[in-house]
Parts: sequence; C-alpha cells; structure tokens
Amino acid sequence: MTTGIPYPEALSRLPPGGAQPMRPDPLPAPELLARHHPDHIGASRVTLAVGANRGDTCPPEVARLLQSNALVDDLDLAGAPLHTTDVLVVGGGGAGCAAALVAAAKGARVVLATKLRIGDSNTVMAEGGIQAAVGAEDSLQAHFEDTMRTGHFAADRALVARMVTDGPDVIRWLIRQGVSFDLATDQSACSRLLLKRAGGASAARILSYRDYTGLEIMRVLREAVDLDPGIEVWDGCPAVELLSDDYGACAGAVIYNLEWHSFVLVRSRATILATGGSGRLHLDRFATSNHYGATGDGLVLAYRIGAKLREADSFQYHPTGLAHPAWLAGSLISEAARSLGATLVNGLGERFIDELQPRDVVAAAMLRECAEGRAIERDGRTGLFLDSPSLEAREPGILGRRLVTLCHLAEKCGIDPAREPLLVHPTLHYQNGGVAIDASGFTGVRGLYCAGEVSGGIHGRNRMMGNALLDILSFGRRAGAKAASKLGGVRPGRAGIGHVYEWQRQLTAAGLPLHVKGPALFPSYGHFDLRADAGLRSGKGRIGSGRTTR
Repeated sequence: MTTGIPYPEALSRLPPGGAQPMRPDPLPAPELLARHHPDHIGASRVTLAVGANRGDTCPPEVARLLQSNALVDDLDLAGAPLHTTDVLVVGGGGAGCAAALVAAAKGARVVLATKLRIGDSNTVMAEGGIQAAVGAEDSLQAHFEDTMRTGHFAADRALVARMVTDGPDVIRWLIRQGVSFDLATDQSACSRLLLKRAGGASAARILSYRDYTGLEIMRVLREAVDLDPGIEVWDGCPAVELLSDDYGACAGAVIYNLEWHSFVLVRSRATILATGGSGRLHLDRFATSNHYGATGDGLVLAYRIGAKLREADSFQYHPTGLAHPAWLAGSLISEAARSLGATLVNGLGERFIDELQPRDVVAAAMLRECAEGRAIERDGRTGLFLDSPSLEAREPGILGRRLVTLCHLAEKCGIDPAREPLLVHPTLHYQNGGVAIDASGFTGVRGLYCAGEVSGGIHGRNRMMGNALLDILSFGRRAGAKAASKLGGVRPGRAGIGHVYEWQRQLTAAGLPLHVKGPALFPSYGHFDLRADAGLRSGKGRIGSGRTTR
C-alpha cells in the first residue's frame, strides 16, 4: 500500500506566502481521468439484469439496490389508512420545497413527506454558491457551453438549455423569497451582486452568501413552506414504495411514519420524487460529504415502477473533503476557498494542478498524488494540503469574512487555518446521473416526476460547482408547476403495489434473489430494519396478485 510523506516533513516544505512552484503535467486531462478517476478505475461495475436499463452497468452498491425486492407486500399494508392529495412531494430539500411552493401557488393541495426533517438534505451543505448568467460579461450561451463541456458533452442539451435560461429568474425568485447574496464591496458597484468564478467556468457567475449559500437558501424555503397553508409537511416519513394503478401509472406512495411505526397510503394525481442522491452508499469505500439520508431511495422506487435511468455509473468526487481527523473525514471545504485563491500542495511543497479546472480533473490529479506517494500522511490518514495560511497572508482577514464554514470546520479539527493548512482528500459528493426526465421533470411513467439530484441528464458525466443549486430550483419549480396542472382529484380506479409483483417475476426470471430488499432508507451503519421497526414478520418476498386500495 502506498504511503505518504510524514506530516512534519511535508509541513516544513510548504513555502510561506503561497510561492509554491507548479509542477508541469505531461498528462492531458482525458488520460489523467482514465488513469485515476474512480469512475474509470473503481471497483468492477455490475451489468443490470432487469428493468428499463437492462444491459447497462453501474457500481455494485447501486446495482444491488436497483435490483432489490420491495420492502413491503400487500399483507403489510392491510388496514393502513388512506390519505388523498393533489400533489405528493417526497423529499424536503431544495428541490422538494421549490416544487411544493410552486404547486401550492397554483392551487394544488400538497403533501410534502420527508425522511428526516424538512431541510435535512444536501441543499444545506451546498456551500460554494449558485450559478446564473447575470453578469455584464457573461451570457446564457457561455453558461450553456461551460456546462456541456464540463459534463463531457454527455448532458441532455435541451435540459441544460432550460436550466441556464431559468437562471436569472431563479435568482430573482430567491431574492423575492428573502434570500441574501453577497454584494460587491467596491464603491462603484452600487450594491451589485458579487460574482465569483467556478472551476470550469469561462466567466464569473457564482452568486453566494459567504460559504453557506445552500443553508441560506434552505432557511428561506423552509420558512416559506411552513407558512404556506396549501402545504402539509410530514417529517420523519420516508417513502418505501410507490403506488401504481391498473395501467402502470404512478398513483401515489406508501409512506412509513418513523414516529408512529406505521404505514400510510397516499393517493395523488401527481408524485414528485425529490429524494436526492446516493452518497451514503460510500461507493468504492470513499468517505462522503452527503447528509445521512442520501441512500438513493428515489432511484430504486422510480426504477422499480418502470422509469429509465441515465449515467447511472457516473459520480462526482469533490476535491476538498477533510482527510484528517478521521472522525471528520469527508466533511466538505467549499470550492469557494479555491475560487478565492487557496491552492493545493503535495508533500513535496509543489502545486500540481490548476485548482479551478473542472472538479473531476482536480480530484483525479489529487488521487494520482496519493497513489504515487507524494501525498501527506498524518495519523494513518492520507491527503494533500489546502494552503489556507498563504491565502490569509495575501489577504488578511479573508478567512473570517468569506470562509466562515471553513473556519468552523478548522476549529473542530483543532487548528488555526490562518497558520496551519488543512489536510484534504477527494470525497464522494454527487450523483451525476439519475432518472431520465424531460423539461418538466416527467419521467415517462404517467403521474411520476423527479427533480434535483435524483434526476439525470442535466450535468452529464461531471457537474460544475453552483449548477446543483440552480438545477434543484429550476427543475423543482418546473416539476411543481407541471404536477399542479393535473388538478381534479385523484384518478378513479384501483391503486396498489401491483407493479411490485411484476418486478418480482422479473427478478425470479433473471435468477436474482428476492431476499435483498430496497430502498435502503438509511446507511448500513445505521442498523435500521424497517420490518423490525414496524413489527412485521420477516417475509421472504414472494409473487402475489396485488391487493388494491380505493
């Protein structure tokens, strides 16, 4: 196993004032990615044997859940109360709140069910900012081209065009809701919005609020949802299965109340999955920056009912997750630090990459340094330096003014970031792919929409900093508007989990086990067992006829 340079030795080689030499790199970016990025060199991929993506490959941790059996059957749901609504939103992060607010504004009755509490999501952890082409030196076309190029031209051009076109109006909408953004400080700015440049961007278009932009956005959206009489919020209520009608359309969901230890069947004319990503599956054993509930639930439920996925094998590894101490591994240091000039330095005191290259390129370069023995080792942890002391030396006070979250994290580490660099390593950060959607979030399964990280096609095979917050708000609002257009009460006829029994037949025909259940709901180290929590018999998963509710 490759080891690094001891921490005291590496620290002694760190040049004061950020005068690190940049080591020439003979490898072009495509070759660097091919040799060192986890999407290319990670654990062997698994070929899916069932479902709309049969024949495609994805990581084994994801494949296991995508090809899992349902957590519940008809007997488990017998006697469960039935609740009806116009729109059911599953997920309480930025995408779910935006969808709920727009749907309610258009007159829909909305139930917002979230696994943890409203706001417990990756949105609050989005520190760097939100992209929107609002600067005089920028354009929608430049934002579109930067996004396509950064995603290796794998994104859906129509979706990217919709997102970047929505950008300026999303910013206006946020400001009207009460979100604060940093303002330029020069005297001629006249309170102009402060814009920063992100990795891979051709212009400065990041709007931020210090280095906790997502938290500021989520604060405002959560308050707006709480005050909206058209939205009923169910905290601690994950979706464990979707409901389907006789024609295969989505007709709502089976919700599990974690406090009451019981199920509720929610019938709706439209269901929006805004369940986020899957970082807590810890692909290839990477630490993750994701919140506790990010276990890919929406992917599993949508795939089981017939939705198609795209780029399911592509994930983003954020360059600057904490590497030390071990108990904070994966905690995120915003790209805002690198946007402001903090550099990455190896154990030899060298800069080895332009820190504002796209995230996948920077992460691959860092992983190469680790693999080739130029990283720094401290207490059994390996990483690279994020040179915050040099940034502070060049611009005294910048850490306290602009990088508040970094300072709080450094305090947890027991260091002063103005005097000592942080040890960082790429962390599993974002699910690039997801459920295939159109411009309204429609999945192709009637009645089912997706928004946010659960959906795919917007970022291709790599995401630009700041596009995640724009994505969740652009498509969250679009999905909410489209779902609200389906007003008129729940559809007549039966609704149950009949699609589950067809799914079980597919699993059996493919020789896959029925005892593997999904979605996961919580990480494996949470030791949560739904059936035990609900007081159900163990159940082995069998083929049935599908009892229905009316």
